[in-house]
Amino acid sequence: MILFKRAETLAGTQARTAFLFLAPTFLVLAAVGLYPLGRTIWLSFTDANFFADEPRFVWFDNYLDLHANPEWWSALYNTVFFAVASVTLQVVLGVAFAMVLNVNFPGRKLARAANLIPLVIALTVASQLWKWMYHDVFGVVNDALTRLGLIEDPVAWLNNPSTAMWAIIAMSTWKFVPFVTLLVLASLQGIPKELYEAAEIDGAGPVAKFLRVTLPMLKGAIVVVVVFRMLDALRVFDIVYVMTGNSPATVTISMFARQQMIEFGLVGAGSAASVEIFLLIILGTVLYMRMLKVEDR
Repeated sequence: MILFKRAETLAGTQARTAFLFLAPTFLVLAAVGLYPLGRTIWLSFTDANFFADEPRFVWFDNYLDLHANPEWWSALYNTVFFAVASVTLQVVLGVAFAMVLNVNFPGRKLARAANLIPLVIALTVASQLWKWMYHDVFGVVNDALTRLGLIEDPVAWLNNPSTAMWAIIAMSTWKFVPFVTLLVLASLQGIPKELYEAAEIDGAGPVAKFLRVTLPMLKGAIVVVVVFRMLDALRVFDIVYVMTGNSPATVTISMFARQQMIEFGLVGAGSAASVEIFLLIILGTVLYMRMLKVEDR
């Protein structure tokens, strides 16, 4: 009993000591994260703007106006479409490239290193680079497609509402496929070879081995990749802003919030949009945690 009490006292002392060491970090995080979040939530219930001295409390008016604004719903549609399309392409291509890079062939190390090049290029730099590539007069995309005979006249990829979003999705796919490839490749290397040998004994071919062995073993990694990339894609801003600006065909919810707050000076309306983006990210995080729990079971 005495030893138990001493151990309990020692554990309590260690916990208090750990808390004292971590307290400054928690305070800094609270000041950096919680205060701006709380102030944004408060501003979303006011009519704060750049043209009034004192904001008035307007309750849920900003949220009601936001939901009645067709531009918000258009931005939400663009965001969800971008997220679903880009993440789907990234996962499919990332898994395919990981399968190729997992095979032993001459120059594999060089190929693995080259795979990381898009990932290390700054996002704004890559966006501007692709914007130049899509130029209807000087861009290499039109030049290549014209030489191949796929198009007759140059296409203004980023100015055409029917092609602008797909052009951005292509850029995002090029940028983040290496991220998916890297994580999936790490999981592939952890699959025991005995599973493939057992599948071969059962007469399984390459397709059957992929469907019955590889894919189930990659399920955890794919879930993590999908959720991480989806959460990042739902708050996309810089790629779209650099490539197409405030074009209605490609504006996202993050761009909508910035436009309301910075360009129109409607701080309250912009804060309401920001809060809804935050809630969307929280919803995605909760779904992510639930998916991980299901995977653990």
